Amino acid sequence: MKSLFKLFLNFIPRPLLIRLSYLVRPVLALLLKGETYTDPIDGRSFIKFLPYGYGQQRNNVLSPSTLSLERHRLLWLYLRDKTDFFSAKKRVLHFAPEQCFLKRFRALDNLDYTTTDLMSPLADIKADICNLPFEDDSYDVILCNHVLEHIPNDTKAMQELYRVLKPGGFGVLQIPQDLNRNETFEDNTITDKTERAKIFGQYDHVRIYGRDYFDKLRHIGFKVEEVDYTSSLTEQQIDRFRLAKGEIIPVVYK
Repeated sequence: MKSLFKLFLNFIPRPLLIRLSYLVRPVLALLLKGETYTDPIDGRSFIKFLPYGYGQQRNNVLSPSTLSLERHRLLWLYLRDKTDFFSAKKRVLHFAPEQCFLKRFRALDNLDYTTTDLMSPLADIKADICNLPFEDDSYDVILCNHVLEHIPNDTKAMQELYRVLKPGGFGVLQIPQDLNRNETFEDNTITDKTERAKIFGQYDHVRIYGRDYFDKLRHIGFKVEEVDYTSSLTEQQIDRFRLAKGEIIPVVYK
């Protein structure tokens, strides 16, 4: 199973992988139905979750029903329990929309919801994050999760995110991050896909962020809150929802 998933992730183009996942998801959810672990996004429970990872695979992390990962379930709980995202009128811009969120966010009557990405077949508007076609101060909420590590000029991308966020608005800018690393590491001379996956965690990542990520966001102009939401949960909840204990949610404000 692990080898099969790794093969799919590394050799099937992402747009096709997204479309195929819609077909296999119902089958996986039926086969793995149980009571051990729960996906808080849809409330369904399973005997186990699936493995995931482009390089070294993580066991028991991919929800069979929503295809959510640890970061998605953590974000859902944070938005549900700590914000008014699901109740207040908001204009939302969502980059590279994840399957586990897309239909659910679109169905919320309180949201004026727009998705964007340069490549994703799920996006409403095809756009370059470094040159967005939106006016200044346009959105109350920006969701941009696991995108910036793909962008060579992440400074420009952050500046664009800051530009289109309304004063008083907030964003969630999750990235894969090594909290034991003080400084972000990138090396453009590493071009081999296997080597990139080994060093950066995924073949199409251009850097691995350290703790200086938060300071870089502050330098752009954002106010930054480093939210460790798992610290408010029990060990049993962290395990049942299959979360990554200690993962930081970067919440930004303008």
